[in-house]
Amino acid sequence: MKKSSLIFGLCITLVFMIGASTIVGAKPLLKVGTSADFPPFEFQDEKTGAYLGFDIDLINAIGKAADMEVQIVNTAWDGLIPGLLTGNFDCIISAMTITEERLKAVAFSDPYFSSSQVIVTKVDDTAIKTVEDLQGKQIAVQIGTTGDLEASEIEGATVKRFNLAPDAIQEVRNGSVPACIIDLAVAEEIAKEYKDIKFGEPITTESYGIAIRKNNTELIQKINDGLASIKASGEYDEIHADWF
Repeated sequence: MKKSSLIFGLCITLVFMIGASTIVGAKPLLKVGTSADFPPFEFQDEKTGAYLGFDIDLINAIGKAADMEVQIVNTAWDGLIPGLLTGNFDCIISAMTITEERLKAVAFSDPYFSSSQVIVTKVDDTAIKTVEDLQGKQIAVQIGTTGDLEASEIEGATVKRFNLAPDAIQEVRNGSVPACIIDLAVAEEIAKEYKDIKFGEPITTESYGIAIRKNNTELIQKINDGLASIKASGEYDEIHADWF
């Protein structure tokens, strides 16, 4: 064998070994579905397109604790659970309430956030204060949310469903509907920006969880362990304080 051929062969072998070492040493990838239109939990920076929010910081911290590389996959809300079940991503973090109906399709992590639904109206509205006041009225909601479920159970109500939470609230602002039912933290965030709306006392109590395929028991354990770890270290409290 010529000397040049031997050197070339050694170089190729070295490159292969380095590449193989990089692959073997790489962290497992955690693909995370979210609907990035729900500030302050998940949204995109208008200038950079970066994903921001409480949920985003939380899943990144959990991923780090579990020694996994996090990749965010932005998906329309009503496509999240179908996307999880078909393997488009490994889990969902998207201010998703743990409900009996969802538990039929997916598993959830331990709860990571306590929330509630509230009624959003125009600031000068004095007629709507309780769920009973919404009977027979139009109500805007984000499709497939617990706000949608609550509105659907109100006697005589007509539910107008939107893909995005801000669009549902905009219906109230422009006078197309008298009220919207939405998560308290989102109502608080939007009310900071728009002074023409208000919200009342919570009408539900609920918990958010990270959704995972039922058969992925290993990932469920990793996420629960990661969540427990960042709670014990105080990192969870730091993230919470950054956003609320």
